[in-house]
Amino acid sequence: MSGMAAAIRLAHFGKEVCLLERHNVIGGLNSFYSIAGRKYDVGLHALTNYVEAGAKGTPLVKILRQLRISRDELDLNPQRFSKIAFPGINLKFGNNFQFLESEIDREFPDQADGFQKLLLRIYEWNDNEFDYPDVSAREIVAQCLSNPTLVDMLFCPLMFYGNARENDMEFGQFVILFKSLFFEGFARPFEGIRTMLRTVRKKLKKSGAEHCMKLGVKKIHVDSSRVESLELENGRTISADIVLSCAGWPETLKLCADIKFEEPDENIGRLSFTETINVLNCQPLELGIEDTIIFFNDSERFTFARPKNLVDAKSGVICMPNNYLYSDGRQLDEGFVRFTAQANFEKWNSLDDDSYQSEKNQWFDCIGESACKFLPVYSFSEIQKRTIATDMFTPKTVKKFTGRLDGAVYGSPLKTKAGKTHLENLYICGTDQGFLGIIGAMLSGITIANRYVLRD
Repeated sequence: MSGMAAAIRLAHFGKEVCLLERHNVIGGLNSFYSIAGRKYDVGLHALTNYVEAGAKGTPLVKILRQLRISRDELDLNPQRFSKIAFPGINLKFGNNFQFLESEIDREFPDQADGFQKLLLRIYEWNDNEFDYPDVSAREIVAQCLSNPTLVDMLFCPLMFYGNARENDMEFGQFVILFKSLFFEGFARPFEGIRTMLRTVRKKLKKSGAEHCMKLGVKKIHVDSSRVESLELENGRTISADIVLSCAGWPETLKLCADIKFEEPDENIGRLSFTETINVLNCQPLELGIEDTIIFFNDSERFTFARPKNLVDAKSGVICMPNNYLYSDGRQLDEGFVRFTAQANFEKWNSLDDDSYQSEKNQWFDCIGESACKFLPVYSFSEIQKRTIATDMFTPKTVKKFTGRLDGAVYGSPLKTKAGKTHLENLYICGTDQGFLGIIGAMLSGITIANRYVLRD
């Protein structure tokens, strides 16, 4: 998404642009696929940063303006409401921040003043600066809030939605995600990620940029601290004055001919996920499920780290794409329930084919049973009774189809926030530049293009 946004922005200003895509489907970490004629979204639980029409100065508004996309083209429909669910306590939130504030006041009345203190720290943070300091979010939040459960409940959705570090995050990233999820909110096009991709691809084609599918970069050749040429997977070599890479920070370094890249590397993220999908013959509302998204944790303390086992099913995300407020009375023909949990790439990658399939079957049920403790159906068997199709992906799937080392969905824990590399004309955009989610990725592409290519 960052690469396409950058290409559109540059082409608008008359730059000669070639966008190289190693896959046969656009979108990168946010795409879709089909099985037996049924289309499944990948990545898009929600489009964050949603604001009502008329809002100014927000990331969504900036993207629409700079890519010349009309709001109607995206067909954005707001969430009903979502929830952070821990043992014995829930915090609901929606696209009105006061709703979350009232929930915190109700469940944690002694933390109200501390929460306002935290909000002040968030308001004061300048997240428009590229090189903001690397400060521990947990340290700053702990200065404001004394209740560890509330602290964990605030971190849970932010970490699941875009954190690349284990058990902590940069405060700058915390601020970006807090604003994206809580100050702004969730929305979804009726047709999911396909609407986003169709709109962006249409703009890309209209802009005149060259777009090459199924053609990745094999090697970045270097001369005198500059990219000299790109060797492509088909054997062809091309050159460019400036190269923007959205492949990922460590993935890009691995391509550079002047670097001896060895794994493991501190730049490679350790966090990956598995996701199961149940397609239902009914709407989730018919099962009493009203939430759009549930972020859950079934342990005394919330842990966000590579699990020791194949999967950590004690925390995760439950998404009901049906439970958005679709305009004109529209509703998806089938029901969908998606369960997401943390997973261990190395363990999944080490399995032989038979063991891999066996473990997928076992963990499919385990994840569902754990998550259903936070649904009104309580038992996964109630979901299974209504299930007409299923699918599941693992960290191994992520690596195969995105090229992300170790299946690290949110990329490197060490972000290159300014987008610079060791080469004068090679820049990083996308997740590893530090902006998060679909909107963040697109804003990253625009920002890097503006700063380093269009600055003159």
